[in-house]
Amino acid sequence: MGIPEKLARFLQERNLPFKVTTQPEAFTAQQSAQAAQVSGRAYAKSVLVNVDGKIWMAVVPATERVDLARMQKCLEAKKVKLASEAEFSPLFPDCDLGAMPIFGSLYGVSVLVSHELTENDEIAFTAGTHRDIVRLKIGDFLAAEKPRVCEREAILA
Repeated sequence: MGIPEKLARFLQERNLPFKVTTQPEAFTAQQSAQAAQVSGRAYAKSVLVNVDGKIWMAVVPATERVDLARMQKCLEAKKVKLASEAEFSPLFPDCDLGAMPIFGSLYGVSVLVSHELTENDEIAFTAGTHRDIVRLKIGDFLAAEKPRVCEREAILA
């Protein structure tokens, strides 16, 4: 399958240096980080969340969990809950379920990133399949995606 065409085009059009690697199929971010030989703290996973009826993507290190109450406070939302597959899967038609890339803007999804992840020079993330991993500089991700950034205590459990 390879990475979604819209992601590849997005990165290439912005002249963002990136590297794609293929690994054995993995279904958790920790397994993917291990297979890619990347620290779990530098491996970005996407967690889909329903924030006041709108789908958001929380991007956090593979080693961490999203604290929904803290995320609610950070976003000044009334209600925050994990999004169901039925809510988010139609938004990512070119991706394997659970392998959505961290560029939510490509799919009309707002992105919130934990501050801890921004402390890395480079990050890796699942890119549309359970086998394809993209690596790029965190500064390039932040400049291209322009996510909202919350401090560690704001969204991590």
